[in-house]
Amino acid sequence: MGTSLGQLLMTGVPGPVLDAETAATFRRIQPGAFILFGRNIQTAAQLRKLCDDLREVSDTPPIITIDQEGGRVSRLKLIGNEPPNANQLRDKDDAALIAAHGRITGRLLRMFGFNLDLCPVLDISFDDDADNSLRGRCYGNDAAHVIRNAALFNDAMRAAGVQSCGKHFPGYSRCPADAHHELPTVPFSRAELDANELAVFRHFASPTSASPVDSMMIGHAFYPALDDSGVPTSLSPRIIKDLLRGEHGFRGLVMTDDLDMGAILNPYGTGDSGLEQVIHRAITAGNDLAMICHRVEMVEKAHGYLAGVPTAELDRALANMAAFKAKLSPPEPWEEAEFRRRDAEVMDLRIATLGAAAAAQRSPEDGKRSPVEIY
Repeated sequence: MGTSLGQLLMTGVPGPVLDAETAATFRRIQPGAFILFGRNIQTAAQLRKLCDDLREVSDTPPIITIDQEGGRVSRLKLIGNEPPNANQLRDKDDAALIAAHGRITGRLLRMFGFNLDLCPVLDISFDDDADNSLRGRCYGNDAAHVIRNAALFNDAMRAAGVQSCGKHFPGYSRCPADAHHELPTVPFSRAELDANELAVFRHFASPTSASPVDSMMIGHAFYPALDDSGVPTSLSPRIIKDLLRGEHGFRGLVMTDDLDMGAILNPYGTGDSGLEQVIHRAITAGNDLAMICHRVEMVEKAHGYLAGVPTAELDRALANMAAFKAKLSPPEPWEEAEFRRRDAEVMDLRIATLGAAAAAQRSPEDGKRSPVEIY
């Protein structure tokens, strides 16, 4: 099985250029997916070349993904305009603008060779000011509102040729802490969750959904009502196999949220033994793809640890990865002028959503290439 095991890993990339050492590592382990951040973006042409180089080192066309939501979680605003965020589109309450956001996002990403966008966020904003990393990122304040708005974005982006990812199952909505830093506990009953968080995810996960997502990201949290073992949701067979796959019937690709987040590093540690345990737990729990965003130097070790996962679990995950990749769209031809035209549509959308004066004001995080970015 050897090299093919790398298909079960999503890795970050160290910088804006694929250096010889990293390229050699990627050729050797053949990651199935790459995720790019602000640290990887300098110019439009440079970003397209980086995506092309990642394809060149891959024997199988890779997933190349990014977090392009809107507002502060918009990586492409480093080289272009900033789209309105989900809260702003929610408040404007114009279905045509939300659909336009999905279409514009898909068309922009295709220019660079991205084939998966890690959105839409399917969390509910119970408190727009909550300090749980979701500020500005939610399409509604109740389940029905999120379903309506996220579906508009989802359908339009997928129609443009970019696959979608619902996040963060089973929800960060009411986490009292930020999983980037620590493992939050969500103490609500199953009945309460069914009426709110799970109602949204169930809609987009169902095999009969009118607006399915292509993949689902599993968040890092502790939900006693769903699994009282103390295991984070992202490493829990009860959450992934029993709930998402079983009860909700989801048939798309399943991935962890970043395994470099504090919610995982704090309980399992940063050393080799902790990483081995986390990789084993992630795949046996039902994930098809384990995400390591920032400690790129650990990806080769993670590749080695996959050999210890039961064969049946590896075969299941590899089959799901192959099925997902069969649906990916190739990149569009690169033209700087065409990128600028499509980027201008982002500003048009921003003005239509916020008005000209507000559109001129970008998110406070604008221009920052922090080593720890919200996703």
